[in-house]
Amino acid sequence: MTKKLSPGAQRFRDHLARARELRRQVIEADGLAPEQHTLSDWQTRRLASTYGDFRTLRRYQPALEFFLTDLYGTQDFAQRDADIARVYPLMVRVLSENALQSMSLAVELHALTQELDSEMIAAFRADGLDIGANPGLLDQASYARAYRRCDNRAQRERQIVLIGETGQLLDEVVRHPMINFSVRLMRGPAHAAGFGELQSFIERGIRSFRQMKGADKFLGAIQYRETRILEQILGGGEFTDWSAAGFPGSPAP
Repeated sequence: MTKKLSPGAQRFRDHLARARELRRQVIEADGLAPEQHTLSDWQTRRLASTYGDFRTLRRYQPALEFFLTDLYGTQDFAQRDADIARVYPLMVRVLSENALQSMSLAVELHALTQELDSEMIAAFRADGLDIGANPGLLDQASYARAYRRCDNRAQRERQIVLIGETGQLLDEVVRHPMINFSVRLMRGPAHAAGFGELQSFIERGIRSFRQMKGADKFLGAIQYRETRILEQILGGGEFTDWSAAGFPGSPAP
């Protein structure tokens, strides 16, 4: 009789399949399109500006970098996702439900970000903007127009929720000494078995959240600021400052 998967394990498996399908599409397209690189770079710089106040403090720097590069980025995570798929049966057996949920949320967030970016690129093309050939065409105004054209508020709101849920679970995971010890213990075997990229990803996440010594302010700022930007874009109002200085009343470090 097949053992029933826990909710975390089932969710993890479903989003791994989703990530593999997205990877297949990238391979068929001969890699990420130039527009995707341009959009990813612009969004990374926007996020770095929006959370510039956190970036100036050593306590928050690794966590912000983890979100910018490992969770919210568009770069190719083919090796990491392949590692996860190969080691999935072992992870289901040895990881806690919270740890499985954390990994599941991270994979879902990355997959959703890729899907949203693909929709944005289609919107830029519909507006006649080739941001791959001319990155200067991408600015706050053209980004907002493409964002509205996509008409996907529910998915955008889900993206913000996923960031918060992933961060909250990571914050809970790093409080357990045995998890930190187990991850360190797995370093050598993981690299020897060819799972080095996955091991590095897990270590970066744990290390960055452990250094924060509490993620509430950081996650609260993300929720507040990203929701404000979403509402401003979809409301079609005057553009405001999307840097950290433009969010009075927001949770601050």
